[in-house]
Amino acid sequence: MSEEKKEFSSTLGIVFSCMGTVVGTGNVWRFPRIAAQNSASQGTLIFLITWMLFLFIWSSPMLLIEYVIGRYYKKTPIQSFQRAMGDKFIWCGGWVSSVTFFISCYYAVILGWCLYYLYEMIRLCIVSELPQTEEESALIFDNLTNSAWPALFHGLAIFLAGACVIGGITWIEKVNLVLVPTLLVIIVVTYTWSVLQPFGDYGIRFLFTPDVESLSNAKLWVDALTQNAFDTGAAMGLIVPYATYMSAKNGVVKFATMIPLINNLVSLICAITIFGTVFSTLVNSNPSLSRTGIVEIIKTTGPASTGLTFVWIPILFGSLGVVGKLLCIMFFLCLCFAGLSTVIADVEHTSQTLCNFGLSRRLATPVCGLLMFSIGLPSALSIQVLDNQDFIWGFALLPSGLMFQALVFKVGWNTFKEDMVNKYGIGDWPLTNVTMVIILIVAPIEAIALLIWWIYDEISATADNDPGSRWYDFGLETLMTCFVTWIALIILLVICNVIAYHIRPSWMRQSNRVGDVSSNVDAEAGDIGMKSMSLDEKRTPGDDASPVAATEEGSNVDNSGSDPEAGDQEDNGSVTKRSDGQNVVIGGGQSNSGFIGEESVAQS
Repeated sequence: MSEEKKEFSSTLGIVFSCMGTVVGTGNVWRFPRIAAQNSASQGTLIFLITWMLFLFIWSSPMLLIEYVIGRYYKKTPIQSFQRAMGDKFIWCGGWVSSVTFFISCYYAVILGWCLYYLYEMIRLCIVSELPQTEEESALIFDNLTNSAWPALFHGLAIFLAGACVIGGITWIEKVNLVLVPTLLVIIVVTYTWSVLQPFGDYGIRFLFTPDVESLSNAKLWVDALTQNAFDTGAAMGLIVPYATYMSAKNGVVKFATMIPLINNLVSLICAITIFGTVFSTLVNSNPSLSRTGIVEIIKTTGPASTGLTFVWIPILFGSLGVVGKLLCIMFFLCLCFAGLSTVIADVEHTSQTLCNFGLSRRLATPVCGLLMFSIGLPSALSIQVLDNQDFIWGFALLPSGLMFQALVFKVGWNTFKEDMVNKYGIGDWPLTNVTMVIILIVAPIEAIALLIWWIYDEISATADNDPGSRWYDFGLETLMTCFVTWIALIILLVICNVIAYHIRPSWMRQSNRVGDVSSNVDAEAGDIGMKSMSLDEKRTPGDDASPVAATEEGSNVDNSGSDPEAGDQEDNGSVTKRSDGQNVVIGGGQSNSGFIGEESVAQS
């Protein structure tokens, strides 16, 4: 069996690998700064409630789609969209993969910052002391962002992730079994220390105080959704490659529910840690500073609060003596682990996509690393470019979600709910009609409504700004820059789709199109009388080999020949007759020569 056909060796390996995908610097670094940016004068609770709401009506349903299509089609998003929607909609999967790739390019820069800070904190702990004031700590961050160090550590981050990916799922699973538990332990330890600091409760109370007026802020709603998507990896397609290694007994509904919940809990703990640290430090150093003044400092720590975590964590632990030095090193080690586990998923996503197009893994992984380094280099050299990329591609997760919802709509309510989930999985929670309503009705409405509201708010808020920052200017964070970038990408993807549609390269001829049907085996019917195939090992529509005929002695096999002219036909799979006389479709495959249909009869 090739590397692409291997499965996770244990449920624990799946849990930690999927958690490694979603738990990263988006939790530890990005969430506290986005919460700070959306803090009203009275507090941050409205943002937290909105952010949590979108977990249930956006992120978790989108992740469920990713788990399902990855496990079902056994391909990355581009070819999954081809199988589900047809050859004319490959560009939709291309959009999802492209947005995720561009996010990963600047995300690796953040991991580079983490690696630099780990090095710098170790150096300071050995030769001197950790920074004691905001000015001292901010100087370290400024020296980093105004030097060539980010470029070097950006390359190192991609190299480390690529080294873990090149060995395939076996290496990825082993790495995450070490990284993720260590990360969670360190987060809990640093959280405990932060909440015990004098006046730290001031920051926690501010974090959980509502300011109802902020409900009318469109940016808060958009930020809450995109941050939750960024936190969980929803609509980024990162789960799809990992799900290709999952079997029918791995409950996708369970994973899509529990792992995002754990992820959001980690984000909340990180926000409490940062807010408690900032308030504790500032109140201790300047008791006369008002809450409004502290909030303003939070919002202006680095461009768009990018330095919030990097500036304040060293200050927190700098006041704790020798123990603080150890905790500081542990925290940035944790940050490195968090970022690395996510960049591993980024590299795996792009590498497996290239593998689907015919490259070997040993070639695809270095090519992916080189592309990520080259495109992310401007973000490494300029924090303003990084802010620009975060603005453009963070909001692009909304259209990505619409692409996944369109896929489910094309597949059909009953096919997705019953054939691809409920009848396919073994021992999983049932997919309910309520979740289907969220996927096909609620989520599209909220995505379109938020996009329109965000556009209107940006136009009205920036119409009178200085030149370069108005909505119709080509600025770093303007609507015009964002839309032109999106439109350019869509045009490029559609052109590539048209060319591929007419050329029909080998990877398109080998892939199934609309109408893939999963096994119709009831999950609770543990034995269907097939000695040659266990339920755990049953064929899925994603496998490229021809269907497996029953090999039990006495079975009758009727093989229909392959039609070399039928390369575009629908793969109807093989049909197995159970002892009760019911015909069961168990998937099929399509060879390079065309359509293959086999009927195998198993005697119970």
